Amino acid sequence: MRAAVCHGAKDLRVERLTERALAPDEVLVKVAFGGICGSDMHYFHRGAVGDFALREPMVLGHEISGTVAAWGDRVTGLVVGQKAALDPSLACRKCRYCIGGRSNLCLDMRFLGSAGGYPHVQGGFAQTLVLRADQVIPVPQATDLLKLSIAEPLSVALHAVRRAGDLMGRRVIVTGSGPIGLLTAQAAVRAGASFVLSTDVEDAPLAVAREKIGVDATVNVRTDPDGLAAYEADDLRFDVAVEASGSAFALNSLFDVVRRGGKIVQLGMLPPGPAAIPVNRLQTTEIEFVGAFRAHDEFAQAVQMIVDNKVDVTPILSGTYRLDDAVEAFEKAGDRTQVVKLHLDMREEELA
Repeated sequence: MRAAVCHGAKDLRVERLTERALAPDEVLVKVAFGGICGSDMHYFHRGAVGDFALREPMVLGHEISGTVAAWGDRVTGLVVGQKAALDPSLACRKCRYCIGGRSNLCLDMRFLGSAGGYPHVQGGFAQTLVLRADQVIPVPQATDLLKLSIAEPLSVALHAVRRAGDLMGRRVIVTGSGPIGLLTAQAAVRAGASFVLSTDVEDAPLAVAREKIGVDATVNVRTDPDGLAAYEADDLRFDVAVEASGSAFALNSLFDVVRRGGKIVQLGMLPPGPAAIPVNRLQTTEIEFVGAFRAHDEFAQAVQMIVDNKVDVTPILSGTYRLDDAVEAFEKAGDRTQVVKLHLDMREEELA
């Protein structure tokens, strides 16, 4: 089978790899679609994301959907060709965090397409993939597999909103309007926020936020660097902020517009190294500063929302490329003036 393998910065190759044998509790799936995530882009452009640096070639990709092809002796209830959501998180199910309902903090997590450990966990930009049975969530055959591949980023957004707490009637700001930021803004709207503002450094994703996601206001902080000043007045400040850009500048700007006793959720992953945070202001305003990392049971929730058409993920879909054209897709995916999220199509019939 073929797969998109990253060997280092700007070194992505579509290579033939050998399928590994199935364990009794595993399932072989044919991957249909894979969304190019911000973390995939970091591996492609600089060979690392956050503190996770490539130390060996790694198949990228974790936002995937597909169909069931085969399964091990201990697996039941599946049908060949069954459409399925594919959860990229392989938690140990044994540590205190898994048992305590926070599997995203698992002490021995193996996450598809991640260089966080060694050997790295090979990802899902491949024609076939072997997963543990609980990572494969069957869905109705009428489900759109392209939309279903958005389940993972949607789950991340839902988890961030959970970390933010009750948003009913709250004023919310989301910094960064990439796919995760847009989905987070949409989740905040759905959660009953009374006012949602999105920021970014490009006009195109902000237009998506206004016209398709339904936020109340947007600010381009590059072309209008003083655009958030209007929200510094105490009665206009935000109850909750979600920092989804991974920018230290964006994070620090939030302390000027979040009310006393409000909350900041750090969702975007900042570059390696220490980040300057105004600790004295954090203390004297009693702003809560919390992290949000991946997702727990929100993945199953996201899958059901997509299956039931309770969320519209189409605003972030920007186009699909064949697996063989992965390098072109990755180069194009960096153009935020035209692209929100691009997908790779791994289906064999498209690659013959």
